[in-house]
Amino acid sequence: MAEVKLFRTWSSPFALRIVWALKLKGVPYETIYEDLSNKSPLLLQYNPIHKKVPVLVHNGKPIAESLVILEYIDETWKENPLLPEDPLERAAARFWAKFGDEKVVPSIWESFTNEGKEQEEAIVKAKENLKYLEEELKGKKFFGGEKLGLADIALGLLAHYESVFEEVAGMKLLTEEEFPLLSAWKLTFADAPIIKDNWPSRDKLVAKFQATREDQLLKKAPK
Repeated sequence: MAEVKLFRTWSSPFALRIVWALKLKGVPYETIYEDLSNKSPLLLQYNPIHKKVPVLVHNGKPIAESLVILEYIDETWKENPLLPEDPLERAAARFWAKFGDEKVVPSIWESFTNEGKEQEEAIVKAKENLKYLEEELKGKKFFGGEKLGLADIALGLLAHYESVFEEVAGMKLLTEEEFPLLSAWKLTFADAPIIKDNWPSRDKLVAKFQATREDQLLKKAPK
């Protein structure tokens, strides 16, 4: 039987993608929780370049970077495919997953870790990116159509973490008025059985990201 281990932290939304994918596929695995302020020798051995989670170890071989891991899982365990068969649809799923990581998440993070004028400017950029996602969901339940897939898993942090960021930073970003389709998708995605059973505690996330935001603002404060 294949030996599968997942190196993660309790709060990482990127590691959560791998939890969802493995559970959707019905793949048994062992979880190794990491403390990123005191990284284990194994994590550094398995991910010497980025030195971060998630890392999937399959029969002793490590795979790093969450989007890469998702594709590896999909190619290794064929049941409940995350990517569609059609090459054009596969390309679209990869595009939106990449767009999430390269544009959406950084712009939301900028909004969250700034205040005043800088935060206002960052929110404008973040909303521009969210509008592209809103457009993509027209006539669809999920980003790939009727079935939860790779792009949904990649963008899944919007369904839980984004509202935590809004609460902690006292900002409004993804509102139902401005983004009705994205708001409906958030609820549908968050309520899918395997998804909702694996969210970290919201209260713990709020406490963690309050500390993170204070730390980020302190670093940016004029000396």
